[in-house]
Amino acid sequence: MNTLKLQQQSLLDALFAHPGSTLATGELHQLQTQLESQANRGLKAYQANGHALAERSLLAAYPVIAQLIGTGSFNAMARDLWHHHPPHCGDLAQWGDALPAFLADNEQLTEVPYLADVARLEWALHRAAGAPDADTDLTSFARLSTEDPDGLTLLLAPGTSLITSAWPVVSLVTAHTTGGPTLAEAGQRLRDRLGETALVWRQGWRPCVVACPAGALGMLQALLHGAALTDALGRATADVDFSDWLTHAVRSGLVIGVADATPESANTPHTEETP
Repeated sequence: MNTLKLQQQSLLDALFAHPGSTLATGELHQLQTQLESQANRGLKAYQANGHALAERSLLAAYPVIAQLIGTGSFNAMARDLWHHHPPHCGDLAQWGDALPAFLADNEQLTEVPYLADVARLEWALHRAAGAPDADTDLTSFARLSTEDPDGLTLLLAPGTSLITSAWPVVSLVTAHTTGGPTLAEAGQRLRDRLGETALVWRQGWRPCVVACPAGALGMLQALLHGAALTDALGRATADVDFSDWLTHAVRSGLVIGVADATPESANTPHTEETP
């Protein structure tokens, strides 16, 4: 490897190594022996800019986490994540997916175990916001009255996902983003440890989240995997009125069409469950 490549690699290692670590100190010393003082000042500017980018990028994806732990703690966490899980592509909107596991593994956060699940939900919303565009195919719904439902499935909007948690994650997120429920109500649900399953999708340009009704959960899980409509309906409970559900789902942009049932491939499934 030539001198330029060695310097470039040393620069990257110094930028992403955790401050104070042996790697950071060693790489910085190596660079300082190679570069003049003006370049050293440039390195420090790069490091500061990297931290600022980390803070802004993570805040865009996790605004509720920032509110829950406070700005100072959130910014410190963003810098820490930057060094432990540096970005692997130039689009920083794709960086930050490691935060839920990072929170779950943080021993200092054992008294707030719900944070990791809140982060999972926020990342699902962030991902839904960047999902591919897809128009609703209204003409395709005529197939429901003319074809065998064993061969049909419902297409869900790109970016649709289900996040199952032992904590009231939907309440915690929407209390901070829309004001419903109130923070007091969300806090009480948290103390009562009322688990919720979040249904995430995108309506137009707006990512949406609601608490998934227990009776419809099995049906939605099946539809996410492209199951035949008859199989999906078989997983819904008796209290689910499919006609009413479908009307609301189409109006809200959750269901965007009818297609041939192709299990495991009709939709892009994403489901997560936590203890």
